Amino acid sequence: METLQKIAVPLIAVALFLLAWEALVWVNDWPNYKMASPSDLPPAFWRFRWLFLEMGWQTLWRTVLGLALAVVFGTLIGMIMGFSRIARDGLYPLLVGFNAIPKATLVPVIALIFIGQHDFNTVLMAFLISFFPIAVSVGIGLSTLEPEYRDILRSLGASRLTIFRKIALPKTLPEFFGALKVSVTLAFIGTNLVEIVSPHGRGLGALFKSGETNGDYPLMFAVLIALAVLGIVLYYAVLVLERIFAGWAERPQS
Repeated sequence: METLQKIAVPLIAVALFLLAWEALVWVNDWPNYKMASPSDLPPAFWRFRWLFLEMGWQTLWRTVLGLALAVVFGTLIGMIMGFSRIARDGLYPLLVGFNAIPKATLVPVIALIFIGQHDFNTVLMAFLISFFPIAVSVGIGLSTLEPEYRDILRSLGASRLTIFRKIALPKTLPEFFGALKVSVTLAFIGTNLVEIVSPHGRGLGALFKSGETNGDYPLMFAVLIALAVLGIVLYYAVLVLERIFAGWAERPQS
């Protein structure tokens, strides 16, 4: 029953959203060049089905690769800040300042530095926009580790690696997966920024730009829905990993 509820509730929520969207367009009598309705999207998906498959794959693998790099480097930076107060005091202002920069302004800078390297530019932007939450969450999780646990384990002869594996890592996992859920959506934003702006872009962002150029609004909205679906798929993939590695931290709900 609980499993059925977890599946049914999101599907009902999506159906209600689509019905409200359709009703909004119908009540205002908007043409599809002003606001496409959900009923306008299936023909667009079918007409450009092969482009959606090709461009969707381009967007997905770049996003996943950028997110994977963010996990690796964000975790390493977070560990450095978590175990060293000096490193935390030095790195945290730099990370906050960098994160405050609008990432859209970095797209032309990266494009000029790495001319013609579209795949690299896209992965790099996905990484840059998504690693901050991971680094901060890991750093905070490790820096708030109770010193009593470390003192007890050290008195028993435990090494730093053992302390990290037995105490620090499990304690940080809930914060890590919470940040990873945020980073998934941010990585898609970074990917699509480059795909839309780049004159030779590929991926769903480039397909969106093509729809805008040709005034094909159903195609544009279909791309937005495709991006939402990919984001949901990756989000639930993170949820599965969280259940596997940090399921113990989930509190039962009444």
